[in-house]
Amino acid sequence: MNITYNEATQILNASIEKAKHLGIAVSIAVIDTGGHLVAFARLDSLYGVIDFALKKARTAAMFGVDSEVMGAIISGAEMHAYGMINSNGGLLTIPGGVVLKNKDGNIIGAVGCSGGTAEQDKEIAAAGVDK
Repeated sequence: MNITYNEATQILNASIEKAKHLGIAVSIAVIDTGGHLVAFARLDSLYGVIDFALKKARTAAMFGVDSEVMGAIISGAEMHAYGMINSNGGLLTIPGGVVLKNKDGNIIGAVGCSGGTAEQDKEIAAAGVDK
């Protein structure tokens, strides 16, 4: 099962509200389980963080764990880390990519945020998950 557009916009709106509350200019991407964009907002963020938000979300959705968890896994891979980080069109394994699950615990997509500090990005993305 994938995230619906209505679910994606609710998550996006909750993340937008958190970003506004924190006063952070970010990009926020909500994707389905295939890594396809469902909803997106660029809150006056730098152009470069658009791709970061997408890659954080895709990393979380593809591996079923938040992007920072994948970062910990890759950092333990030593000599194989380069290949892992460059797989799937490039992963971004820093905080800000959060897995989205339905009420049954099945992954339905992910949300990614970029533009603030690692902790701010994670907090903004998580605000959408808590919706």
